[in-house]
Amino acid sequence: MPELGRRAIHALGACIPLAWLLSLAPWRWVEWVLVGGLALGAALEYLRLSGRAQWAVYDRLTREYEQENLAGYFLYAVGMAVTGLAFPPSVAAPAMLMLAFADPLSGLLYTGGIGRKPVAVMAATFCLCLVLAVTAGMALLPGVLGALGATLADGMTPTVRGHVIDDNLTIPVVAASAMWVGLRIV
Repeated sequence: MPELGRRAIHALGACIPLAWLLSLAPWRWVEWVLVGGLALGAALEYLRLSGRAQWAVYDRLTREYEQENLAGYFLYAVGMAVTGLAFPPSVAAPAMLMLAFADPLSGLLYTGGIGRKPVAVMAATFCLCLVLAVTAGMALLPGVLGALGATLADGMTPTVRGHVIDDNLTIPVVAASAMWVGLRIV
């Protein structure tokens, strides 16, 4: 159940870009929600890592390797906020959807842990990311580049000085960067 719960929470993050895509909220509101979520996440992570908050939800929804490090939910908030604030909405929204939907899909398809994912899983991730980008209004070439970026960020786990760079942080930023470059090409 904890893994399914993590995947469901991941997908709930889609509500943020969908609010703009469905014209339910202006992008400025989306930005405020992202900043508020980031501030709340920072406070919760401070409380959790300092030992001042030991809530059962942390035990259920954080992985073992996150016990002494920043949790995936916080890196999700950072990735979403950086993407939403640094890129135009037409680029940020599909990148956020890739994080919300494609990352949980690849996690369900492959439970082998950290490391390079099988080609079949990466292909499924790429296809879903491309569908999300094009459905969100992205042109094909930037959509392909964004899907490729998200797939690589999800499928290959980089490490810096022995620290794993969580894909919750890299997927939206890499996907948005690739789509932004793609828009400059077309």
